[in-house]
Amino acid sequence: MSVVTIERKVLQKNDELAQQNRSLFAQNGVFVINLVSSPGSGKTSLLERTLDHLNGKINVAVVEGDVQTDLDAQRVAKFGVPVVQIVTNGACHLEAKLVQDAIANIDLKGVELLVIENVGNLVCPAGYDLGEAMKVVIASTTEGDDKPLKYPAMFRNASVLIINKIDLVPYVNCNLEVLKKNAFQINPNLTVFETSCTIPTGVGTGIVEWSNWLLNKTRNS
Repeated sequence: MSVVTIERKVLQKNDELAQQNRSLFAQNGVFVINLVSSPGSGKTSLLERTLDHLNGKINVAVVEGDVQTDLDAQRVAKFGVPVVQIVTNGACHLEAKLVQDAIANIDLKGVELLVIENVGNLVCPAGYDLGEAMKVVIASTTEGDDKPLKYPAMFRNASVLIINKIDLVPYVNCNLEVLKKNAFQINPNLTVFETSCTIPTGVGTGIVEWSNWLLNKTRNS
């Protein structure tokens, strides 16, 4: 019983800080997304392709979360956007306080879109509000088609599902239609994109469709 009480107190405090973040974002007119997935799904690669497509169209800033190293922040910085790395030193998710500390290093004036790349994990990040407008869950075809059923909280709390690495479908045990069916079973309101980050951007890779959708969502928020 005491464990449950402690957990509730932790989540309650996190939610309070997340609301502070959300108010700050609203005051500055910043649209915020929280990228979540298991490790190796291609979150950073997708972010790189997205930043490349949005270059010159919208002002973007990035908060990178990782257990160790600033390798992802180095990759993102090459696109000339403000980026702050959060190293959790073993923690499996970002919390609102960590994001609050990170954005203190970003001048939000003029930023239209803030992307938070969470730690690779399909469990803990599902329960932690960071103050974002929406969670975007990425599931790669290499993970199979049962992830929505195994990790329902993450897919239930997400607004967007990006199915990445579609170029590998012929070589892996993943049925796209089954994956989408499983996802809609958990959350029928999901917006779904199918993407590949390894073939040239264009019709059929999903990068253009996803990036344009995000651009419109940001401008109309």
